[in-house]
Amino acid sequence: MFAIIGLLVLSPLFLIISLLIWSDDPGPVFFIQERVGKNGKIFILYKFRSMKNDHSGPEGRFDPGDKSRVTRVGNYLRRKKLDELPQLYNVLVGDMSVVGPRPEIQKWVEVYPDRWEKVLSVRPGITDNASIVFRSEEDQLGSSENPIRTYREYILPEKLEYYEDYVENRTFLGDINLILRTIFCKKH
Repeated sequence: MFAIIGLLVLSPLFLIISLLIWSDDPGPVFFIQERVGKNGKIFILYKFRSMKNDHSGPEGRFDPGDKSRVTRVGNYLRRKKLDELPQLYNVLVGDMSVVGPRPEIQKWVEVYPDRWEKVLSVRPGITDNASIVFRSEEDQLGSSENPIRTYREYILPEKLEYYEDYVENRTFLGDINLILRTIFCKKH
């Protein structure tokens, strides 16, 4: 119900964002990528495209900390987390929840499969504690000498701690709190 209302209310904003993306860098308005969902099911995640049009395939690219391809409009969308709004469609079709551990690509699920097994027992979400704590993850990766190693050995394990905590301790009021903290950008 939340997804339907959100999509209807935000449809004028979706149109404006779509026009801005296309005028800044002609091409597809949406970025689509395969992600791992509940019980390991692969699904297609939708986001507003925030990077220059790239023809690298349906898996997309993971260039941790590399902002060279981010468009002007994309930079704004990312800062305000507006690029995530199309995931309301993923909520509507049942691939995601509004709140839950962020879905990851298969490559990173395979790094810590035992930990992900627990995390993937719930539907992934648009927001969670890790999304708030790592709001500026790109900056952290951009300043790393080895961004992929930093992500694999430091950031991802910490995110998994937040995800596991969510799975063990989730509540309706906790979810409302996370939604409000995401909207108002409060870390703690």
